Amino acid sequence: MTKSRSFSIYLLKVGYSAANALRDDHILDDTVGAQGLPEGATLFVLDSEPRPPWWRSYFGVEKNLTQVTKGALVFLPISGRCFALSFGHVAHSLIDTSYEYDFGLRVTLNSLDPQKLKSTDTLDPGATKRRRTQIPIESELTLFDFDRDSTILRSLTGKVRDKHKELFRHATGSSNLRISTDIDSKGLLGLCEQLLGLYQSDQYKTAFPEIQNIVPVSDPAQIEMLNRQLLEAFHARNPDLNITVPEIVNYNDNLFVTFSGAGRRLIYDDVYIGRYYEYLDEHEIYILVMKIEDLRRHALVLTDEDGNARHRYSLFKSLVFDTRLEGEKGETFHLSEGHWYRIDDDYIVRLAAYLDPLCVDSDLPPYEHSSEGEYNEAAAVGNPEIVCLDRKNISPDGQRAVEPCDLLAIRDGEAAFYHVKVSTLSTQLSHLFNQGVNAIELIRLESQAVDKLETLIREALPSANADTLIALIQDRSYRIIFGIVTRKDPTAKSLNLPLFSRISLMRSMKSLRLMDVQANVIFIADHVAVAEGRKKKRKNREPTPEPQTA
Repeated sequence: MTKSRSFSIYLLKVGYSAANALRDDHILDDTVGAQGLPEGATLFVLDSEPRPPWWRSYFGVEKNLTQVTKGALVFLPISGRCFALSFGHVAHSLIDTSYEYDFGLRVTLNSLDPQKLKSTDTLDPGATKRRRTQIPIESELTLFDFDRDSTILRSLTGKVRDKHKELFRHATGSSNLRISTDIDSKGLLGLCEQLLGLYQSDQYKTAFPEIQNIVPVSDPAQIEMLNRQLLEAFHARNPDLNITVPEIVNYNDNLFVTFSGAGRRLIYDDVYIGRYYEYLDEHEIYILVMKIEDLRRHALVLTDEDGNARHRYSLFKSLVFDTRLEGEKGETFHLSEGHWYRIDDDYIVRLAAYLDPLCVDSDLPPYEHSSEGEYNEAAAVGNPEIVCLDRKNISPDGQRAVEPCDLLAIRDGEAAFYHVKVSTLSTQLSHLFNQGVNAIELIRLESQAVDKLETLIREALPSANADTLIALIQDRSYRIIFGIVTRKDPTAKSLNLPLFSRISLMRSMKSLRLMDVQANVIFIADHVAVAEGRKKKRKNREPTPEPQTA
């Protein structure tokens, strides 16, 4: 039996080849000879010098132990396009923008049997939440809890259709395509030719129609216009522009944040675009003259506490932004991981129609405080109908702490559970909405949670008002109110929220509706003067300075 071998395959964008697809600082060697390369192929090899593993000195191992890193990239020109076959950990030598980001996923969707899926990797851009779901039996997409309205499918694994089994039996697709095949080197050209055909096919729209609410933007002219609007938002320091780590990371590694591209940098404790602005201001970089290329060249770097780089991402790839294009009525575009996505027109209309009636005028005071906690306490002080429950816990003994709400008040004959957030960032809003749903579920299901809530109410309010509020809760005469502190115009209603926050909000509102609980959104006026974020420098461990850019 012929041995099956694993391949990781990238499709380069039009105009890219072995001549221009590699990073300028790559350390691959193109002078290595090879007799079995397919016709027209170009080989680059990684052959690192031996070095001891870190744990040798850590444990004082006496034996002379060394390790090396080997790898290769093979470029195959096919039908006016070029493929890159990666072996070992060398794909990072490719320029981020040189390959088709949807190649592997699209080929996988077109080649897999939709009833024989094994694993999915999904991205919820609203919460920047990444999740891998695996099941022990082959199944269809619906059993993976895939939310077609709010989730982007990043990777898919399963068995291929019978007609493709002569090429490969299993496939995993994301930006690249990972397959195992017994085809020899002479057959690689034919394999890639068929993969190109699968990439160009639209068959997946029939097999997987549920993924069409969110689709990638591929029109270069449209991408150019979207990038122009992104740059305008960056120049204006638009509060709707945010930054995030663009992949799953292990925060148990005690990671910190810094930036590169403009020179010497400090280490920060959090990922926040304000830190990047501070970094540019510190180095006297005039952001109004910065281009998209500068954002691609600059990097978000995750380090250990000593400043040693662990992960490096293009700043552009780390940005999150929602926008619209003039003349594209009803179409909303979302930037995630350096790629633009178009959201189905009708779905955007349905979002607004569902959410806008739920947005009502605020009945809470303006925000003029240094923290959410301070605001919540101040809102309750002196008011015999409001109790502050911020950071209180009503979960049954031995379970994870659950906060019932930030403020609980008597409003128009109902108990109003206010959940307050000083932010319009998608990640924080998604947490806010989930918090509201989880608290009500706990109150509905756990009598001990209700007992604890009643105790908190009696400790904070006069007995008459406490009795009234408790009676309303026992009768389930209550509603949820999500209070969002913002400088935005309340008349914009749901448009004040990032796209995926709107999707998350609609999902939460429907969950509350199923429990027969009414809910609303209010926008609380933010009257606090804008202040620069704090930065934290690690003592005596500053990273090596970088040369200033011209």
